[in-house]
Amino acid sequence: MSLKPEQKKHFRTIGHGLNPIVTVASKGLTEAVQLETDRALEDHELIKVKFAVGDRTVKKTMIRELCDIVEAELVQEIGNIALIYRKALKPNPKLSNLQRES
Repeated sequence: MSLKPEQKKHFRTIGHGLNPIVTVASKGLTEAVQLETDRALEDHELIKVKFAVGDRTVKKTMIRELCDIVEAELVQEIGNIALIYRKALKPNPKLSNLQRES
């Protein structure tokens, strides 16, 4: 599910106004974090995740792992924030960050 550059640019524009929904802290990618990320992606399709871990290498690894686990695509990573996308099976127009912006 590779995103085209135009899609990524559009998603980054939408993501600029979003706040992080999920925070990954020192305990790492717990089951609760994975479930909450999965739920948030199903509801919103495009979300920001904050990584409050110290090491840059660990953070990059966690971002890749989380995207693999929830089957999402990394749109952008700036500092401690990752913008990730996964198309919802049944998008809710009231919750989807993509449909609200259209």
